[in-house]
Amino acid sequence: MGLGGCILLIGAGAILAFATDWKMDTVNVDLVGWIMMLVGLVGVFVYMSIARRRRMVVPPSTTVVQDDQQNYR
Repeated sequence: MGLGGCILLIGAGAILAFATDWKMDTVNVDLVGWIMMLVGLVGVFVYMSIARRRRMVVPPSTTVVQDDQQNYR
């Protein structure tokens, strides 16, 4: 799941938890919204840790070149 999907889960969960007044006998809509927001936040943290690992800069390796010309004068 990408960053956009995580943000979508957080937004939809917030709408379900805070902006609706639906009452169902079998499903607690507020709890479903909180669970969706929690899953979205976990997804954002996982995505950011993976993105940080991808951005690590590795210093370039150095090569040693021997110059045989310095012995000739």
